[in-house]
Amino acid sequence: MTLTLRPHQKRILNSMLAYDKGQVIVPTGGGKTICMIQDVVENCKYIDNGMTTVVVAPRILLAEQLCSEFLELIDTTHTHVMHVHSGETDHYSTTKANDIHVFANTARAVGENVIIFTSYHSLHRVVEADIEVDNIYFDEAHNSVQKNFFPATEYFAENTNRCYFFTATPKHSLTSSKPGMNWSVYGQVLCNVPAPELVEQGYILPPKVVVKQLPMIKGRKVMFADDCDNLLETIDDNKINKTLICARTTKQIINLLTHSKFCLQLRKRGYSWMTITSKTGAIIDGKKVNRDVFFDTLNTWGKDKTKKFVVLHHSILSEGINVSGLEAVVFMRNMDYIGISQSIGRVIRLGGSEKKFGLVCIPTYDRVGISTAKKVQAVVDVVFNQGQPAISEIRR
Repeated sequence: MTLTLRPHQKRILNSMLAYDKGQVIVPTGGGKTICMIQDVVENCKYIDNGMTTVVVAPRILLAEQLCSEFLELIDTTHTHVMHVHSGETDHYSTTKANDIHVFANTARAVGENVIIFTSYHSLHRVVEADIEVDNIYFDEAHNSVQKNFFPATEYFAENTNRCYFFTATPKHSLTSSKPGMNWSVYGQVLCNVPAPELVEQGYILPPKVVVKQLPMIKGRKVMFADDCDNLLETIDDNKINKTLICARTTKQIINLLTHSKFCLQLRKRGYSWMTITSKTGAIIDGKKVNRDVFFDTLNTWGKDKTKKFVVLHHSILSEGINVSGLEAVVFMRNMDYIGISQSIGRVIRLGGSEKKFGLVCIPTYDRVGISTAKKVQAVVDVVFNQGQPAISEIRR
């Protein structure tokens, strides 16, 4: 199967076919998954005795999403799918090293292909399985530098035939005691796609930063009633129909929903609301739902031009998860460069709306808001004006 690739995707694929290991730096919305898929398709042509591929994601949700995208485009006649993580899936799933070993080697023995979708948390189980891996793709690869994940990352970087690290936001280390993507383990940067190129060619939208200066709150903690008023004012002033709100804490979300008039005021304005956190689970308009229902609803609402809604989260939606139609992100908290870049990435996808830019709103009414605004503007300048990736640095 041959996919229609965009010019930058052809560059990425050519660089992967030329080198067995390295980093691919591409902005959110640049279609990196298509590059992984086409690379698998290309390499199937040269392996006659079965090929084993591993795809690594930072979250189980993203592993499941990647699996769906792969299976939409890959002929599975001679390909077997396995998940190695603790989440529920329709495919064969295990975290037992022996079961992984048997599954992969049985397929190879009869010349069949295997694709393993796993999380960084469970990657060490694939190491323990002691199987031969032909290709491994690390999605959101900046996660791989974490202390618990790096040993398995290093193992596959040294023991896999072909190994690639994909990210929009590289993480470098300035200390010898902690790993970073500037270490030799990760290889060289094979392709670095600048965001302005994707904007100019119409593949992603430019961000538009709006800093809303609100009356400063001094001498006491910010209360949920203040958060409610400030969020509603931000939504009203910018006429946002589909908004992602990055809350400071799960507690802030709970207080907004249960101890303020936020939900009532949203309903009066014709908005629905939804939230997802590790503590509360997934909730839509006050009703608890499972994660599949949550994401199906989120994407359905995103594609509906008439639907107005607000999504509140702390970190779950920041990274990798595809969401259609979001028009704006509101930063209620400060983040590192990676968190900011990934959150902006949620609203610069084209989606189905007529929007010309992704709105990035920062209400400033305390010192957190002021520092957040400065950091967001710095990230936008580096990524969208200078055309460089926002590199997060480990200094100690």
